[in-house]
Amino acid sequence: MDPSRFGRVLGIGTRLAARTLVSAAAAASAENPSSARSASTAPAPAQPPPPSPEKPHRIITADSLRQRTAQTSARASVTAKGLKQGSKRFGEAAWGPVARLSGVLWLEVMGTFFGLFAFLASAGAWKQRAIFHVHTANSQAYERFLLVSAVALLFAYFCVTSFIRAKRRERQR
Repeated sequence: MDPSRFGRVLGIGTRLAARTLVSAAAAASAENPSSARSASTAPAPAQPPPPSPEKPHRIITADSLRQRTAQTSARASVTAKGLKQGSKRFGEAAWGPVARLSGVLWLEVMGTFFGLFAFLASAGAWKQRAIFHVHTANSQAYERFLLVSAVALLFAYFCVTSFIRAKRRERQR
């Protein structure tokens, strides 16, 4: 794309984005139309008289103060709900993949350590097997061989299941 066309496209996009932002801000600051409809169907509260030209200050009645307070609290609760929902969605969108991938990495690292321990335990079992074959009457050597073999099998199981869990978690969306 040549530079002048790119500049035109960028300028048009910027203007459209600015218009969209202005219209969104105007819509956000406008009064809720559904509350205006419900207010129009309800009986209108007694309106204070319009201020006279000789009185520069507006008279605030209890009804108008109550009405303004209710509107303000309703807007605040809607804003708070929207903020809570938006922050939750942002957290899911931003941190969800990071948490999932860090969990996958953790499972793979732990699987590697379990595999290393299984290898070391199997090497120890091999040594115990050699000692057992030299001293066939020694029952302690046989017990040690069984114990070290069981530890090697346990760590091998942990290694394999850790990698399987990592693969499953990686495929989750």
